[in-house]
Parts: sequence; C-alpha cells; structure tokens
Amino acid sequence: MNVALGLERPTTRLKALLARKGAAILPGTPNALFARVIEDLGFEAVYVTGAGVANMSLGVPDIGLVTLTELVDQVAAICDVVNVPVLADADTGFGNPVNMVRTVRALERAGAAGMQIEDQVFPKKCGHFQGKDVIPAAEMVQKVKAAVDSRHDGDFQIVARTDARAVEGFDEAIRRANGALQAGADVAFVEAPQTLEELADVPRRVEGPCLLNVVAAGKTPDIPLGEAAELGYRLAIVPVLLLNALLTAGDSALAELAATGRHPDGLPVVTVAQIFERAGAGRWDDVRARYGLD
Repeated sequence: MNVALGLERPTTRLKALLARKGAAILPGTPNALFARVIEDLGFEAVYVTGAGVANMSLGVPDIGLVTLTELVDQVAAICDVVNVPVLADADTGFGNPVNMVRTVRALERAGAAGMQIEDQVFPKKCGHFQGKDVIPAAEMVQKVKAAVDSRHDGDFQIVARTDARAVEGFDEAIRRANGALQAGADVAFVEAPQTLEELADVPRRVEGPCLLNVVAAGKTPDIPLGEAAELGYRLAIVPVLLLNALLTAGDSALAELAATGRHPDGLPVVTVAQIFERAGAGRWDDVRARYGLD
C-alpha cells in the first residue's frame, strides 16, 4: 500500500474522521484511476462502490454478480495508488458468518481501512431498487460479530447497512441499525430513508455514528451535505457521481464522433501526457531514473 512513512495507519485515519464533528464526504470509485482523481482533488477518503465495480469492471448491474476475488483485486489496486483511507463496499459479505471471516481478512490484506456489509439476502439488489429482501436480524448480528472478531487491526472500520426500511418499515430499520452497533459495528447505515423526517430521525434514533448514502434520483430526499452534518451524520458516501458524469460526457462525445467523424470540437482536449500524469507517471519516471533507464 502506498502509505507515507510516519503517518498513522489508514484504519486509524478513517476512525478519526468518524470521531470528529461534521460529515466527511467519500466520493465513490470503481477503479484506481478514479481513486487518484478523488485524492488529487483533496477528499480525505475514498469509497469503493460495489455498484460501480459491477457496472464499470464487469459491465453488469448491481445484482450480486461481483465475487469476493474481483472486489479484492479492485480494492488492492486502489489502495496501492492512494494514501487516503479506503472504505470498501462488501455487499452481503459473500455468504454467512463463516464467509464473512474470509471477507474481512481478504480486504484487510488488500489495504482497505474499512468495509461495509448489509443485511440483504443473496443475491442482493441495488439499495434504491424495488423487490429487495433481508435476512433475519439475528443472522445479521452474527455476521457483524464475525466481521468484528475477524479483523486483525482493531481500527479497521465495520459499517453495517440495513435495507429493512423498504421491507419491514422504518422502525425495524432503526432497530436493526442499533442491533448491529451493539454487536460491535463502528458505523450504522440505514439505506434509503424515504422522507426528510426519516432522514433526520436516523442520527437521532441510532445510538452511534451514521452514514448517509447520496444517490441522485434515488429514494432518499436530496439535502445539502452541510445539512446532513448538522443532523448528525458522520459520513456521506456519493457512490456513482463519477460514473454518472462519465456516462453523460461519454454518450455526448461518442454521439458527436459518430455524427461528424471528428473529435468533438467542444470537448476540452486532455493530452496523452496529461492523462498519464493523472495516472502517476511521475512516480514511474522516478523509478526509471533510479535504475538508469532514462
């Protein structure tokens, strides 16, 4: 992992973000290049979005098709190129509490500072889609306990997400969130509260740090992230902002290319050298120079 000497471990830095007031903003990334962009623009941590990995790495929807190995490969590549803490979306933990043990160990080895797990049945669905279902609350508690017991670094953050709002109602979602925290989770994530009142009630009724998922045109009302911090949220993930921007710009540019047969006139030109620099070319130039290759 690309960690500067003398700095605290990424796990400890992510834990510190949760301990301070205000909602830290974690943009989502599906790959290492976008993670570099997020870090370069000054964000303090990166969120590896499961939906983004499914969409961009495999070209499939977020319906539980990504395997543990595929996720770990992406997380390892991301952690290798950024210094900020990385929080990884591990979906349902890839199985029961026994599988959860392996999931935690694999993500720790990959360099993640924390992981998010959820109480959906497998195969899961995107949290803002219809037709979800959840496992029994007692089973989720055991999965959280397995995750907590399995981490080698006590500062490795466990984010417990519940999708129960859409299935069993808001009160049950709050009960499950508190149950996960009592089982040892570090952060509670109530997915898709459906009104402003529910959104405000989550940090009031949950007995620990809370995460807000910001999905444009999703089920959760859109509020400024400053207001989310005032309500008491400690983390705000924005999973698909970069992917949305890429698809929108890509559709426009490719449509113009198909129509005109030329590079789009209105598209800012980023040179190959600039692209390589964003991908860390300077670091590799230093390596070449060190061994007399320049």
